[in-house]
Formats: sequence, C-alpha cells, structure tokens
Amino acid sequence: MFGASSPDATLNFLEAANQCFVEEWCWRSPGLSITESSGTPYKLNVCTMSLSGAAGVMQYDAGRGLPYLQVMPASIGSAEVVVHELGHALTLAEEGWVDQGRTGLWWESVANFVSDTFQTSPFCAKARTDHQIATGRTIIDLNATISNSFNIIVVSGNQYEAWPFLAYLTYNPDNYPGLGRMALPAMFRTHKRNNETRLHVLERMTTPTTVQTIVGRYWARMAFVDIGHPLGQATFLAGRSRLNYANLTAAGTGSYPPVTARQPKYCGSNIIPLKVSGDGKVSVQLTNQGNRQADSAFTATLAIRPASGAIRYVDLPDGAGSATVATGEEATLVIANTPKTLYLYDPSTVGAGDPASAGLNDKLQLTGATPAN
Repeated sequence: MFGASSPDATLNFLEAANQCFVEEWCWRSPGLSITESSGTPYKLNVCTMSLSGAAGVMQYDAGRGLPYLQVMPASIGSAEVVVHELGHALTLAEEGWVDQGRTGLWWESVANFVSDTFQTSPFCAKARTDHQIATGRTIIDLNATISNSFNIIVVSGNQYEAWPFLAYLTYNPDNYPGLGRMALPAMFRTHKRNNETRLHVLERMTTPTTVQTIVGRYWARMAFVDIGHPLGQATFLAGRSRLNYANLTAAGTGSYPPVTARQPKYCGSNIIPLKVSGDGKVSVQLTNQGNRQADSAFTATLAIRPASGAIRYVDLPDGAGSATVATGEEATLVIANTPKTLYLYDPSTVGAGDPASAGLNDKLQLTGATPAN
C-alpha cells in the first residue's frame, strides 16, 4: 500500500477479510494470478488516489493477471468501501465471470454482499474478533429491495442493492439442495463461460428445486426480511412504515389489479401487506392475464408472522389458496414474476422490448382481507 498516511486500519480490514473469505471460507485468493498456473501468491496492491464518481475501484493488471485496488483518501479507512473493492478482487480471482457480460452488474451485488457479510455475518465473526474489529452496521437498502421489489432482480439501477438475494442463497434458510455457504463460490466455478446468466448457473446447482421456486421463496421471506440476516430484519422492523407498498389498485368486489408501473418484472415481485378481517380466514385467487410472453407465470405465497416464533409460508399453487390468520398475527401476500423458462438477459442493456422487462399482468381476488396500503 502507498499514499496512505495511516494504513494500519485498512490493512487490518483486508487481513481480516482475507482470513474470513480465503483462509476460512475457501474463496480463491486475489493474490493468485488468473493468467498463470504456478500457484505463486502475490501481494494485493492498494493505493489511495483521487477518483471521479467512486469511493474506490478495482483495477486489473493484465500483464500479471492480478487485481489491485484504488481508494479515495477519505474512504481508505472505511471497511464498507475497502472490503467492497476486495469483493471485486475476489470475484476476479475466481475467473468464471470474467468477460461474461450477462454477469457484469452482478459483480456489484457480490461486492456489497462481501462488504456486508464481513461487517455483520457470523461467517466472519472469528476473523473480526481475531483482528479486534467490532460487528458493523448492515448496508441493506430496503427502499431498493422492498419498495422497488417489482424491478428485475438485478438490473441497472439496483445492482448495488440486490445482494440480499445472495445472502439468502448463502444462509439457505429453506435448506434447498446446492445452496448454503459455498453457493456463491460454486456460481463462479460452474459458470460455463458462454455468457449465460447467473440464474442459469443456479438452475444446474439446485436441481431438482427450480430457480422459480427459489426466487418465489426468497421474495416471500423478504416480506419480513426472514433470510437469515438478523440485522437486516431488525432494520426492516424498525423502518418498514416508511416503505412503499402501493402496488395495487382497487377494481371493486375484492378485485385488485396491479399498478401498471409497478407490475413485477423478471424475477421481481409485488409484496402486499394485508389487513385481515372477520374470522381471520384469507382466501386468494390470482389470474394471469398475460403479458405477451408465452411462458408468463408467477409464484404466489402468503407469509404469516406471529407475535413471536417462526414465520410460516403458505404456498398458493396456481395462485389459489387460503390460510387462517390468528389474532396478533400479520399476513403479507407476495407475488413473484417467475416465467417458466429463464431469460438470457443482460442487466446492463435490457430494454423495454426485452422479455425480462415485461411486467406480470395478474388480477387478484381477495376474500377476508384487503391490501393494507
């Protein structure tokens, strides 16, 4: 490192993060070249310098096949920034996503996942303790992930904020096969280098469980941020009154079509808190009215949270089903756009005519409840 007047804190962050992700978690070291096979480890270079429009960047030395980091002087002591850039270096070191355009914006999701995990996760607790680093704050952005959950799961505009999906895959609270602590390294290492999307990689990893099932349950759990991230859930419970849930319009007699501008796009969702009435029995009937995509489909779930204890999830096959919500419980309906086939879309260039941009056009019929917003 050069150009930093007090590098000790930064070096401590990087040594701790290296301990967590490389030594303990077995990600490939960013000190290993991606262009030579000697296995010789090099040092990761870090320098401070003035940058335009970014607190830090990862650069690439093509001659050596190695990443190096550049960080603004004002951010060199920030674990959030420095470890985010290390996340890019870790992604580069794994090599599977290098020069694969359809994974491009996911690099930012990965970097923020690495940054947040380093600061908050039990996975990095030993490394933080060994380096005398306190547990930090979560960087979860609930406006991006919940208020704007209708967006494509990763697209230009939410690439930094979409990392909770990676946290869900890593914590794997539903115990799906192929997921868990090594899910993200596996998504680098099993990419076919054919410009496929990361969801296509996920599809192979989790067979027989489909990506549509996984995405649907992820969004159902995001109704109360029940993804295995306690600080994220605490942030949600403290601030959910400020979130935007205005996803539906009323058409009379319990019928609620979606607001056109908020129709969920590819692997996005509508999260709809409910106001339950009567005896607490809530019945749902969803109808897919078509969006000009032959494979249009959805995954619908009721998430029911008691005053204490585990949240339960009620699947609604074909959009139909019911559940009883007891006094003191709260219910949220979640509708995810999960077409029958996965789309080969590029998050950085997807346009209005792309199938991934087609909003789900469903009609909701509710009995025993109304949308709370």
